[in-house]
Amino acid sequence: MYRKLTILAAAGLSLGLAGCSNLPTQGPLAREVVAQVSQDELSRYLIVNVDERIADIVRQRRGDSFKGRFGDSRPAPYQRVGVGDGITVTVWEAAAGGLFSSPIVDRASTGSRSITIPDQTVAQDGSITVPYAGRVRVLGLTPPDIEAQIVAQLTGKAIEPQALVTVSRNISNTATVTGEVTAGARIPLTVKGDRILDVLSSAGGIRAPVYETSITLLRAGRSVTVPMQAIINNPAENIFVLPGDVITAIRQPLTYTAFGATGRNAVIPFDQIEVSMEEAIAKAGGMLDYQADPDGVFIFRFEPVALARQLDPTRVAQPGATVVPVVYKMSMRDARSYFNARQFPMQNKDILYVSSAPLNELQKILTMIGSVTGLVTSGAVIRSTVK
Repeated sequence: MYRKLTILAAAGLSLGLAGCSNLPTQGPLAREVVAQVSQDELSRYLIVNVDERIADIVRQRRGDSFKGRFGDSRPAPYQRVGVGDGITVTVWEAAAGGLFSSPIVDRASTGSRSITIPDQTVAQDGSITVPYAGRVRVLGLTPPDIEAQIVAQLTGKAIEPQALVTVSRNISNTATVTGEVTAGARIPLTVKGDRILDVLSSAGGIRAPVYETSITLLRAGRSVTVPMQAIINNPAENIFVLPGDVITAIRQPLTYTAFGATGRNAVIPFDQIEVSMEEAIAKAGGMLDYQADPDGVFIFRFEPVALARQLDPTRVAQPGATVVPVVYKMSMRDARSYFNARQFPMQNKDILYVSSAPLNELQKILTMIGSVTGLVTSGAVIRSTVK
């Protein structure tokens, strides 16, 4: 019986060793990640060994930009009138006794030489009414343009007329602010020009932490989303707001996912403005002793085609593709790698993977051998006891 048990154990051990590639594991080994790269240039992912040059390229990665998409043109000195705006018109004449001035009743009185027309709303046809001038088209004009138009239509009717036009109710020159702000509203834009942060401040500011907030600007049917921190850090992104713009503050917590031989496998929030690879490993509980392969630290990410070509000028992307799957590989055996890891910024939705060390696979095999040996030993003890 003992001999049969020994033969059975040996057979089981042989089968186990033959199938060692099927041992339980948290993911591929470092060499497998590299070996699994397809030879097809159009479909393979790109593996990049992180060094100082690569860390610098990635750090200078440029995301969407308000200035890059919309420019930063300062609004005109005078705002243009639109439908729904409130307009107040005051007309003066050079002498009494005219259309808009009262007659002289005595030698001590010069009479009134002006009249203020009650506030009017610009109609759908873009016009207002001025007595004796009729309908005056004001849509798209500035206050000085409207003044000149009124004077032209009154010339020959009034005594050397002069006009003053003010916008009493600003409806068309507004921007809409919504989302994660204290008080979303239509914000009137001032003549001096208002930038994105000015308008957000007028809406009471954002409610979420800066590092969790992104700002979307919708203008003329095009939209761009930029992290709030990027607007604060780079004044060029704090562009002028134009009438009709829609600004939305979005709470968008940044996260990455940690897998493999780390102290914690989870979706981990940044909880700060920026997280480096070094900090990401620490947030994940570090690399496990006796399990983690220091040569197998990876970041999985989709990168824009232009950036992928900076990383590897020979890279060929699929026709029409805008992104390329990139695997950044870091060896933590080299002390310089820790400096590079500190300079390498994580991006939202990155995957951090630390592979198991090859020795860990050997330990699993030895554990299996120990289990089988224990079974044989137990059988021998039982056999001797029975005898």
